[in-house]
Amino acid sequence: MARLSISSAFVVVAFALGAQAAIGPVTDLHIVNANVNLDGQARDAVLAEGVFPGPLITGQKGDTFQINVIDQLTEGDMLKTTSIHWHGFFQHGSNWADGPAFVNQCPIASGDSFLYNFDVPDQAGTFWYHSHLSTQYCDGLRGPIVVYDPQDPHADLYDVDDESTVITLADWYHTLARLGQKFPTSDSTLINGKGRYKLGPAVDLAVITVEAGKRYRFRLVNIACDPNYVFSIDGHDMTIIEVDGVNSQPLQVDQLQIFAAQRYSIVVNANQPVGNYWIRATPTPGPTGFDGGLNSAILRYVGAPDADPTTSQGTSTKPMKETDLHPLENPGAPGQPTPGGVDKAFNLLFDFDGTTGTFTINQATFVPPTVPVVLQILSGAQSAQDLLPSGSVYVIPGKSVIELSMPGGVLGGPHPFHLHGHVFDVVRSAGSSTYNYDNPIRRDVVSTGGAGDNVTIRFTTDNPGPWFLHCHIDWHLDAGFAVVFAEDVPNTASSNSVPQAWKDLCPTYDALDPSDH
Repeated sequence: MARLSISSAFVVVAFALGAQAAIGPVTDLHIVNANVNLDGQARDAVLAEGVFPGPLITGQKGDTFQINVIDQLTEGDMLKTTSIHWHGFFQHGSNWADGPAFVNQCPIASGDSFLYNFDVPDQAGTFWYHSHLSTQYCDGLRGPIVVYDPQDPHADLYDVDDESTVITLADWYHTLARLGQKFPTSDSTLINGKGRYKLGPAVDLAVITVEAGKRYRFRLVNIACDPNYVFSIDGHDMTIIEVDGVNSQPLQVDQLQIFAAQRYSIVVNANQPVGNYWIRATPTPGPTGFDGGLNSAILRYVGAPDADPTTSQGTSTKPMKETDLHPLENPGAPGQPTPGGVDKAFNLLFDFDGTTGTFTINQATFVPPTVPVVLQILSGAQSAQDLLPSGSVYVIPGKSVIELSMPGGVLGGPHPFHLHGHVFDVVRSAGSSTYNYDNPIRRDVVSTGGAGDNVTIRFTTDNPGPWFLHCHIDWHLDAGFAVVFAEDVPNTASSNSVPQAWKDLCPTYDALDPSDH
């Protein structure tokens, strides 16, 4: 049960302000059901602290995060249990705290709590958190995380970097995730939790305020369940300086495509005439166009009138290309500079079975096991033959270089693939046939592109434990589009000391009536 409790007044104030103060790195996080109206149509939701997006969680590089998740859910249609993933954190030595249900833990029961306790010794940048149980995050449980670096190497490129410069992009659905279509299309795009839907009321849009002459580090997070977005700000270029928590060489663009779960820090110079400018996020898939304020927010200069912009979208001349992104520090992919020049290479063949409505990787559909994979390993399972789900767990050695190639072209793409516990070097990007081993971008979510693509990534196995690799379109993950890499199995137990509260999760969950799952 909860050890601590923050005042419910926090939630009331948060609703009143339409935003919330940052919390963390030590905090309670209440998971509740509430009725919200984000785009002009009210619906029930699963929310962190009763708000969408969930509260911004912040910390400093080197901090220990202690987040006590308190499950107060009561609505079975959106699941009463929960499990939260802290997206982008390596969880070195704390694989048990990574969050994916039935891979790294059993879900937290309603009326119970669980302390996620993990160190962030060597990471800084933009991250996020979300439910990692079925499609629950599509019903609202998602929010941003920022880890600040007092020695940020890009600090001289911007003047402002605070709670007001975090921008979340989200899809929103008028039907509960478990009651609608298997692969639904969103009704609206929410920018910082506000948006409109086609033929809906002209509710307020998000306003991001800037002061002329200042440079802003906007932290852009795609917290969507499905769409990628083409993002731009009328009249303003953007300089990318961070990609998925990795500092990157500054790259100036006038638009960028951001896939589900990806993050970019962009520096925007407020150097245009004082006024209002449209911020645009075109979803694929999703509602099209900008009529009536669809897919839009407002960049408002101090001194500008309180009015909708009249700006128009110019033709892009500098769109971002992933191959133009390069890491700022320690560039170069591990292994030899040739395809397959690694200790172990995997070709992951993706497919979709139209009869069952499920995805496969190398002919296996991921079905969550009843015993979390890490618990199977801690209980003595060692080989892929012993680990469940059968065909979906790949055992990989420690202290090795791994290469994954992922041919594109599968129905429902492009598919953004996320590897837990690591960043990886993208030695071949979507839309490119060339391999870059010298300075490819390093990130944790990559688009696998379309037909003819063969996106290839590399990483080093320096983090014992089972780590999920999956499509971050949540509908696709729920349809089995995932595998688990059981990394350095012999050292998993010695590297990951699990707390008693974690051991108690499964007996508690297993004792629940299915109606309380």
